[in-house]
Amino acid sequence: MNKVERLISIVMILLQKEVMSAGAFASLFGVSKRTILRDMETLGLSNIPIYAIHGVHGGYAIMDTYKLDKRLLNQVDLENVLTALDGLEQLMVSKEVEATIQKIVSMVGTESRSGRIQLSFYDWEGRTDLLPVLNGCQQAIIQNRLVRFDYLDRMGIATNRRVEAYRLHFSERSWYLKGFCLEREDYRTFKLSRIDRFRLEDTPFVPRNDSEDHVLQVSNHSPFVAVKALISPRVKEQFIERYGRKSIDFSIPERLIASIDIPQNEDGFRFLAGFGSDVRIMEPSSYVEQFKAFLAAMMDAYS
Repeated sequence: MNKVERLISIVMILLQKEVMSAGAFASLFGVSKRTILRDMETLGLSNIPIYAIHGVHGGYAIMDTYKLDKRLLNQVDLENVLTALDGLEQLMVSKEVEATIQKIVSMVGTESRSGRIQLSFYDWEGRTDLLPVLNGCQQAIIQNRLVRFDYLDRMGIATNRRVEAYRLHFSERSWYLKGFCLEREDYRTFKLSRIDRFRLEDTPFVPRNDSEDHVLQVSNHSPFVAVKALISPRVKEQFIERYGRKSIDFSIPERLIASIDIPQNEDGFRFLAGFGSDVRIMEPSSYVEQFKAFLAAMMDAYS
């Protein structure tokens, strides 16, 4: 965080709080108390009416006459943002995200948080392993710097790539980097868990004029196939959550038929296999045969 961002954050916090000590500010921003004192002097010279309060419970405050509700967000708005950030923090452990959460908590106040919404994700240790690559990609995107890495595709073929990084994308369980691959001379999507020996280069690049349109179009999904399946009432809720009630024919309660779109690759097979005997594919027949071959290969691994 640079000085300007820190000064803006100080003003935002003091607009919401009565008093905050220099030590609390220093701890929040990871700087020394001397730096905070200089920040307060800078704000005073900028005609921001901040004053010091001495004593055990002293610190800095901003004059009430300046607190004529300059907030763009009300209490509920801030709590909703904080809820979303709590979820993001579980997916992406980042000092920047943690700092943002701390700032908003200081504005909202821990005692006022109602906890109406709670997000929970699996605490996968692998996400922490991906943190250096994730942070490197963030830095590359912000600073328009090239990245280089070894990449292992789904067929197990390793290549070395040099990429203009444009966007990070989280889809269901995985992080992806979207950018322009200089080796392939085209836009590509890279799964972060397949990246090795990641390096952030000093070389800057000028974003391509068509990058925004192409990055939005780039997809890591395979073609889908329309499938009809006989499903058990035990897994009905899971299909409703993923595909909606309209995907299920409820006319015969003991014989539920789901019409869904499934990736035409092993990811789709794995998804269906996870339901075990609670799901039986009915059509198309070609997909049934491919799925049976997938299951047979699984059984062979244990024979």
